[in-house]
Amino acid sequence: MSQNDYYQILDVDQKAGSRQIKEAYRKLAFKYHPDRNSKNPDASEKMKRVNEAYAVLSDATKRREYDALRQQFGSSAYSQFRQNYSEQDIFSGSDINQILEQMARAFGLRGFDEIFKEFYGQGYQHYEFRKPGFFAKSYYFSGPRQTRGMNHTGLPLQGSIGKLTRFFLKQFSGIELPEEGTDINDTISLSPEHARQGGPYAYYLRKKDKKLVVQIPPGVKHDQSIRLTGMGEDGKGGGPAGDLYLKVRIRRPMLKTVKDFIAQLRKR
Repeated sequence: MSQNDYYQILDVDQKAGSRQIKEAYRKLAFKYHPDRNSKNPDASEKMKRVNEAYAVLSDATKRREYDALRQQFGSSAYSQFRQNYSEQDIFSGSDINQILEQMARAFGLRGFDEIFKEFYGQGYQHYEFRKPGFFAKSYYFSGPRQTRGMNHTGLPLQGSIGKLTRFFLKQFSGIELPEEGTDINDTISLSPEHARQGGPYAYYLRKKDKKLVVQIPPGVKHDQSIRLTGMGEDGKGGGPAGDLYLKVRIRRPMLKTVKDFIAQLRKR
């Protein structure tokens, strides 16, 4: 497998449970923490890979998708996975910040925010807002490929309640939280041969008046969705754009369709 294989990075078996994955991460994060490797410049890159591997394998949904790609594409599963997942998507919902903060308190090391600023520079953004009786803390990744907002404050930032939260924050504190754009969903029709072999597909995105060339992966299945990162509706307040999801429909061969029609007539 590739050196980017998440299971190999954490040195765990594909059947490893969540506890085993977390223990493996704690051990490696402590080993490669930059504060303990001032004379080893390669340690920071290794820790970045360990962080990413844990964030994916500790999330049931992301892990299932990665496992499916691993089974289908083998050593190229990582590159296939990263076509659909940005850093924002990968770390969204992860408890990695809690683990690194616990480690910081226990061993006097730098915590989550400082480490991620070092690793990602301006691509990583963090802010806090404090008022009597109110505290908000959040972080997100910026950049053309970042798509999913993260919020570990407990603040409701989605739906109608989320709109009210954003409104009051802006009115009373001047803080405008970035809001990601909505996703766009559409359907494309492929011939059986095109679905089997893969390759370029000319697509017109009406909502944005754009012509796109979509790369169809070989062996795509009927009803499978292809995700184009950042091609959805534009975000607000500096937030990232949503995604474009293309649901695949595979056309049935004409000869088979005629045979089915004749068979139906004979049954009547």
